[in-house]
Amino acid sequence: MNRRNRLALSRRGFLRSGGLSVAIPAMASIPKRASASEQVLGAEPRAVTETGAPLRMAFMSIPNGVQQEHWFPKNGFELNETMMALEDLKADFQVISNLDHINATPGPDGAGDHARANATFLTGLRARKTAGSDIRCGISVDQVAAQNVGSVTRIPSLELTSDLIRNSGSCDSGYACAYQYNLAWSSESTPVTPEANPRLVFERLFGAGSKSERAKNYQTRLATKKSVLDFVLEEGRDIQRQLATADNRKFDEYFSVVRDMERRIEMAEHFKDPPKTDRDTPAGIPKDFGDYMTLMYDMLHLAFQTDSTRVATLLLAYDGSNRTFPQLGIPEGHHWLTHSQRDEALAKKVAKIDQFYVEHFARFLNKMRQTEDVDGNSLLHNSMIIYGGAIADGNRHTHENLPVILAGNAGGKITTGRFYEPKKQPMSNLFVSMLNLIGVPTTQFGDSDGQLELS
Repeated sequence: MNRRNRLALSRRGFLRSGGLSVAIPAMASIPKRASASEQVLGAEPRAVTETGAPLRMAFMSIPNGVQQEHWFPKNGFELNETMMALEDLKADFQVISNLDHINATPGPDGAGDHARANATFLTGLRARKTAGSDIRCGISVDQVAAQNVGSVTRIPSLELTSDLIRNSGSCDSGYACAYQYNLAWSSESTPVTPEANPRLVFERLFGAGSKSERAKNYQTRLATKKSVLDFVLEEGRDIQRQLATADNRKFDEYFSVVRDMERRIEMAEHFKDPPKTDRDTPAGIPKDFGDYMTLMYDMLHLAFQTDSTRVATLLLAYDGSNRTFPQLGIPEGHHWLTHSQRDEALAKKVAKIDQFYVEHFARFLNKMRQTEDVDGNSLLHNSMIIYGGAIADGNRHTHENLPVILAGNAGGKITTGRFYEPKKQPMSNLFVSMLNLIGVPTTQFGDSDGQLELS
């Protein structure tokens, strides 16, 4: 391929026609084009590793704390029952103890630990107790990153949930629902509503243009019974012929995976259960909760693989969730079980639910580890991924020694393969360190009083 043709190709704008764009992973035939912010003379590189590869940051939130006896590793880094699905990934993550979110404790505000914990998790600050519109908390760590480095990608940040969306009304002892159903806050009074509908996430990743343009294109495809990929690749055959042989193979393999994902969404849309309330189930949501989480994790993996974004959150379930798990043989609600752990049999059910969540997280990490990045390392190596929550013991509603897993090496800047037991400190110290690593110099975030040493 001659130089002119090579320069005509850009991974970010690979297939653009009729307001559509298919994001693709890096290929040798398609040079990465720097964004406008990256082209500024003398600008410091942001959200990149030492090799120049994208550096990604993500946060996954679990509800209701964890069953303490089955969580923390033993005898150094021997994984406990809850984390056994992560055994083969031990070299790629660390478990961190002694991190606290004191602003999630009751104090003078009394009950409402679940809403308060959810709001504090990524902000480090105390939520104002109100069920009205005068909500107030603080900007979340992901949004601090997005507002500083989000310009290097097509989507500054991606907010996902595998649960309901509620932004009005009172949900937990006088706390507004907005606290309990949102992780990301773009300002102290503005939560960022996550996307719960896999179809809409898919359309956002693979459809360019405004929301109305994407909707129009979607209707066109429905009328012609074409998928997103059929609709776009019809315009991209000439470009595909310009790819090198190895990249053509990679191109086909990648789109086979994306097409499979599109089919999974279509099946969920077709075979969804009748709604059990007066609110219809959004299109594209699988009826099985495990399948739902898997689909949202896969969306996040695609977003990172195509460098559509480098900052993301995934609310797996709102804190206080009383979801049942019939697929595990658990008919009782999760929240109820956490307050019944004096019964050993019920405590084991809580541990089994914790393990279920970790198994899906492990599957996501495996996909990240198996996906090669632009520098030859894995996506996981070039990431910082937090998994945890702001409640430790779900029975006592404690907010000290929180359950925290940090996966990924940040391109080699973070030590992994250990049970890390630093001195007792605010979890916000971890966020300060992560912000500095992603290219946002700071000494303070939330209630931090320093940085957490990660290397």
